[in-house]
Amino acid sequence: MLAGVVSAHGEGHPIVAIGTLRPPIKSDPNRGGAWQSADTESMARPVTKYAATVRMWERLPEMMRAAFRAAMTGRPGPSYIAISDDLLLEKIDEDRLPPILEADRYRVLNMGAGDPAQIERAADILAGAEKIWLHAGKGVLWADGANELLALGEHLGACLSSSLGARGVVPEDHPHAFHPFDMGGAGMARADAEVVLVVGGRLGEYDGWGGPPMWGDPAGQTTIQIDSDPMSIGLNRPVDLGIVADAKGALAALLEAVRSRTPARSGPPDLARYREKSNETMQTGIAYLGTECTTGVNPGQMVMAVRQKFPPESITVLDGGNTTLAGVAFHPILSSPSFIYSVKMGYLGTGLPFAMGAKLAAPGRPVCMITGDGAFGFNVMELETAARENLPIVVLVAVDAAWGMEKTAYVAQGYGANDWKGRGIELAEVSYDQVAKGLGCHGERVKRMEDLEPALDRSLASGKPAVIHVEVDRDLNTKPPGWEQFRAARATQGY
Repeated sequence: MLAGVVSAHGEGHPIVAIGTLRPPIKSDPNRGGAWQSADTESMARPVTKYAATVRMWERLPEMMRAAFRAAMTGRPGPSYIAISDDLLLEKIDEDRLPPILEADRYRVLNMGAGDPAQIERAADILAGAEKIWLHAGKGVLWADGANELLALGEHLGACLSSSLGARGVVPEDHPHAFHPFDMGGAGMARADAEVVLVVGGRLGEYDGWGGPPMWGDPAGQTTIQIDSDPMSIGLNRPVDLGIVADAKGALAALLEAVRSRTPARSGPPDLARYREKSNETMQTGIAYLGTECTTGVNPGQMVMAVRQKFPPESITVLDGGNTTLAGVAFHPILSSPSFIYSVKMGYLGTGLPFAMGAKLAAPGRPVCMITGDGAFGFNVMELETAARENLPIVVLVAVDAAWGMEKTAYVAQGYGANDWKGRGIELAEVSYDQVAKGLGCHGERVKRMEDLEPALDRSLASGKPAVIHVEVDRDLNTKPPGWEQFRAARATQGY
């Protein structure tokens, strides 16, 4: 559980985790040698917004309010409550139970649109600029502000982007959008921008810390940042105007103010020049897709087939190393919320739990998970849970019988193609389609690209959780698109 809490803390996911303690409260501090004894509250405190141990059941409503208040206020994040198992056995006198309050009685539900004077100042800056870059972070996703952000960007003729965690807030087929892996055209447009507007994002490592070469020099640009968390404003890139507000409310107010100052614009200036530069990145992807395989399936073609088969409103879950890079490169996200991935921590094995949770939360939407065999192995037994709970998700496992990204790292460091052998990187030859069948799911095995679409059709028609074991070209899988961009983004830290 602690790893999940760490991930939620990094991602800004509002969760309330509840754990039990084996030692009775009366033995606190624990007697040395106590069985299954651990101070989970202290473990959780550095990676939560609130952590506490319930010692009297009468305080449970109050402490749950505190947990939800912390998780949902400002930048979202996890809370943790530990309950001793001896309390679970106590009978509660309902007459002594404090009242359970509605959410708006104990926490702020809406941060509002921000200081009106700051909104007006931001509108003046934006209306007076020609070249604008508008970047969305997860704050826009949590605030359900995608429509407002797009409307503002379209009115201003701004270039658009989103963080990896907020994919879909800006549809990646939007004419103003730049792909997460497009460092050429995007870098050029960001450098040219007079104004950079960041909403609900902190511009972390994947975003090059908001500075050159991925972004323009903040000393020569005007930067506006809107966030519900004041500590996130100016965190990595200096700002000229910071607005503490709900993303949706601030964007709506800003749009109204901008409309009163300037008419709608046709599109970003110099967009054709930026697209010409973007095409260099695109050609790399096209070349990858056109590479003939020695054996198995081209991973990029596999991902594209999934995008073509599943409707735009489907939910996509990525898990793994090189498989994730292929998923970002060739599987555009066209709406929000439609994308789940452990961005900040990069944990392996999160895909299946994420996919199951997504299907439970949105039973009417198709859910597809794309993973590698290494990542899938962490939680493969949860297929039994998916079958038992009747969760018809589709899982594609790109199988190369190895930790693919580790092989890539060896090649990137100048080692030969097989220098990784004997170093614990190989995995067993597992038939994941048979594992799925043994656990009550539908299973398919694909060795050729032409067999993938029929396998997808049968998987969708099965009405069961389905696993498609896809044998990918092992050599091609070591050269994933986006690898160089990934390394470049990480290299911009500078220290």
